[in-house]
Amino acid sequence: MTVPLKSVIPASAKPSMVIPKLLYFCYFAAMASITPFLALYYKQVGLSGRQIGLLASLSPLVALLAAPFWGGVADATQQHRRLLLLSIGCFLLAVFGLSFATTLFWLIPLVIAFAFFSAPIMPLVDNSVLEALGSRKQEYGKQRLWGAIGWGVAAALIGSITERYGLSWAFYGCLLIMSVNLFGATRLTVSHAKIGSNFWKNLRYFVTSWPWLIFLITVFINGIGMSFTNNFLFLYMSSLHASKTLMGFALFSASLSELPAFFFADRLLRRWGSRGLLIAALLAQATRMFAYAVMPSAWFVLVINLLHGLTFSTMWVAAVNYTNEHAPAGLGATAQGLLSGLSMGLAGMVGALIGGVLYDSVGPATMFGWGGVLTLIGLSFFTVAGRLAPPAKRSHEPLALGED
Repeated sequence: MTVPLKSVIPASAKPSMVIPKLLYFCYFAAMASITPFLALYYKQVGLSGRQIGLLASLSPLVALLAAPFWGGVADATQQHRRLLLLSIGCFLLAVFGLSFATTLFWLIPLVIAFAFFSAPIMPLVDNSVLEALGSRKQEYGKQRLWGAIGWGVAAALIGSITERYGLSWAFYGCLLIMSVNLFGATRLTVSHAKIGSNFWKNLRYFVTSWPWLIFLITVFINGIGMSFTNNFLFLYMSSLHASKTLMGFALFSASLSELPAFFFADRLLRRWGSRGLLIAALLAQATRMFAYAVMPSAWFVLVINLLHGLTFSTMWVAAVNYTNEHAPAGLGATAQGLLSGLSMGLAGMVGALIGGVLYDSVGPATMFGWGGVLTLIGLSFFTVAGRLAPPAKRSHEPLALGED
């Protein structure tokens, strides 16, 4: 019999949500400090375009494997906080090494380490935050909101610093901010179900549950369309003679749209549920793709990118909540790792490959048009197959509740 978390932990002992906000802010601020500048760093040390492409393709591939691997280890050993601290600590070492690497020989293993140890951080934090929220899981968006704020603040600040003092400050900024994140992780309250021998029995759920598999396929299809935008929008804008300043404002408008989407996500979840919110996000994603395909000039991106809050923020809140709702007892970190690995890893890699072929063969406008068609296919699949699938069967019989 499942013991509700809220019945074990009295209201006065419920964990503070200040630490989760700090973790989200610092993680995304740290990533904003370094990820946009890695390609520039690779170019600065003399790598060719093909070598830069090779390094860029490693991260999503490693994330596909690393996120569910770490989540599974955390659930199996019930050492969520210790593994979170280990991943952040090793991430710091990888970034420190990257700041000195100047040859492909050293960059390849360090980029792999960078991706391997960064991939599980957010799934582990998401799982812990959802457990801490208890019956208030719909308020996840108000916690994740601080990640969007951290990204926006750091991107603007580190961008100005690196332009003035050099790319080395991208690494320094990341190391400093992630060190604060490491401290915050030591204060994170992690409550979970101790499932013992049921772990392996419950693990079969991930390959036998049709509702879960339908959800993952839908997230994968949506991730391909998102990858088109992430990898090729600025190239498309450049072909339309957009300035770097306009590209910066386009990124700002997208980031700005995340704030209300995350803040009001709890109300949207209560009104529509995770499934309904996913459907709304897919509709917005298709609209966004088609809008890119027909826009007459790059300036229209400023308006179109305001859909980013719906296509990413609400989608992610809905997906994280859907995953939490359908995960077997004690396998929340495993489920969140699978979600992250598939959507950010495999879908990102496949989308980059397919998008590259379409970009060269039919052009960027048609590429985004096909992205819209693909998203509508995903929406139709999720709507129809989801209704026809048999109800999910999962175990919710943890042996006890514990805290690490």
